[in-house]
Amino acid sequence: MNNFFRPQLIGCLRHYNARTFLQDSIAGVIVGIVAIPLAIAFGIASGVGPAEGLVTAIIAGFLISVLGGTKVQIGGPTGAFIVIIYGIIQSYGLGGLMIATLMAGVILVLMGAFKLGGIIKFVPYPIIVGFTAGIAVTIFSTQMNDFFGMNIEDVPADFLGKWACYARHLGDINWTAFGVGLVSLLIIVFIPKLSKKIPASLVAIVFVTAAVWISRRMGLMQGVTTISDLYELPRGIPKPSLPAFQLAEGQTVWGLVQELFPSAFTIAVLGAIESLLSAMVADGVTGDSHDSNTELIAQGVANICTPFFGGIPATGAIARTMANINNGGKTPVAGIVHTLVLLLVLLFMGDLVGMIPMACLAAVLIMVSYNMSGWRTFLWLAKNPKSDFAVMLLTFILTVLFNLTVAIGVGLLLAVALFLKRTNEATVIRKFTGELDPRKNNDVRMNDLEMLHIPDKTEVYEIDGPYFFGIANKFDEISRSVGKNGQKVRIIRMRKVSFMDSTGIHNLEQLYLRTRRCGVQLVLSGVNHHVYEALEKAGLVEMIGRKNIRDHINGALSRAEEIVSGKES
Repeated sequence: MNNFFRPQLIGCLRHYNARTFLQDSIAGVIVGIVAIPLAIAFGIASGVGPAEGLVTAIIAGFLISVLGGTKVQIGGPTGAFIVIIYGIIQSYGLGGLMIATLMAGVILVLMGAFKLGGIIKFVPYPIIVGFTAGIAVTIFSTQMNDFFGMNIEDVPADFLGKWACYARHLGDINWTAFGVGLVSLLIIVFIPKLSKKIPASLVAIVFVTAAVWISRRMGLMQGVTTISDLYELPRGIPKPSLPAFQLAEGQTVWGLVQELFPSAFTIAVLGAIESLLSAMVADGVTGDSHDSNTELIAQGVANICTPFFGGIPATGAIARTMANINNGGKTPVAGIVHTLVLLLVLLFMGDLVGMIPMACLAAVLIMVSYNMSGWRTFLWLAKNPKSDFAVMLLTFILTVLFNLTVAIGVGLLLAVALFLKRTNEATVIRKFTGELDPRKNNDVRMNDLEMLHIPDKTEVYEIDGPYFFGIANKFDEISRSVGKNGQKVRIIRMRKVSFMDSTGIHNLEQLYLRTRRCGVQLVLSGVNHHVYEALEKAGLVEMIGRKNIRDHINGALSRAEEIVSGKES
């Protein structure tokens, strides 16, 4: 267990002191204040409620800090999950969301246990940009109802249907609520220009909530909807309970689990990507290094526990993690303090939270969506290779019009296909007859500087690149002329073949059998240790003959000379 699960908190406490505790406490309080409006807004936007958002930030944030592999990571609900959570609730209810979150937690723990943390780094950048921008657009579109105070009860879940619904209700705009939202948005935009250390969203919420409360006491702004008008805030952490779900007629629990698995897998992948991206950004600022597998296990445990308290999926939050670093956070203690601040809010400030106008929270999320959109990166990628831009654009469109499960799946398939295409194009197959120039080849003996003579009736093929299924088929087509030109030996130079997959090995076996039927001998040159082991395990070393597998081209040409001259039958 110690090989892949090493919580950073344990190491940090060994040399902990009062000064570090003071720095962590100050950072934790500030981050806790910053997290209040975000946790509430993410909870409401996801289709649950403000209490669920706060509970998630408290429980998941605490577990991620205590068990995580990053010193300064701040965990909790994030905007990336809003779209998929809302879709699950629409289709399967809160019980379905709890099951999907539990499954996602288990997947994350298994990813960490099997040391798959490094694999997440190989998710192509255009896919990350595409689905992040798509999520941003989707979050923006979900806030129009509250921002304009339309009070539409049944807003369609799909993007196009949502905007068509908004168009039909343009006459229902509450201009007072819109004014509240607009003032909130302006405060959030301009406060950072005065001071970046002041949490702009919190200033907007405090100022606007106070203004709305005073106006209501004066008999004004009665049409502005607040959180308490829509949700009942509990006092304290809810008691843990098992997920309650309803099965459709003829549906089994296992059938429901199968239906929810794609969504759970998407939650796990999103959580892994966002948390590890946050950890890498933090490492770049602090100079530390995180343990990706421990971080995944911590994320998994957090997502296994929070559903029992009514919470929603959680992950590492880049914005809150950076706020923690910028305010002096040094260890996971800062993250623990941040959860205590949120707990105090839930215990003693429920009435104040209930006064927050929905239009104000919509403004907070509109700004979140703007910051998530990465529109500058979007435009930058448009100037890069068309294939990368196509992957990003397709992922973006699928995220907006369909869902993240489809977008990530199709995006990854397209990225893999493009990668294989590029690798296939990069690998070159060359054919030599007559002579070889040793000055252009690095696997010859250093004292052999004269032109190397290729014996009569001998062909030399060189594979420059990995020998996997795409190249194997390409080489198979090129080499089908075996025996037609009266050759007796075919040398395959493999000095630049870094690896072979099963298709490549099968292709080489078929090539050997075909050459033997035509009376031609196959000789391999420059086979590296790893490729040799793969051939030996497949039985090809014995089949081809160890004397026909040479370390360098000189030995292969000498072997060809023996065969052509008749010294070897």
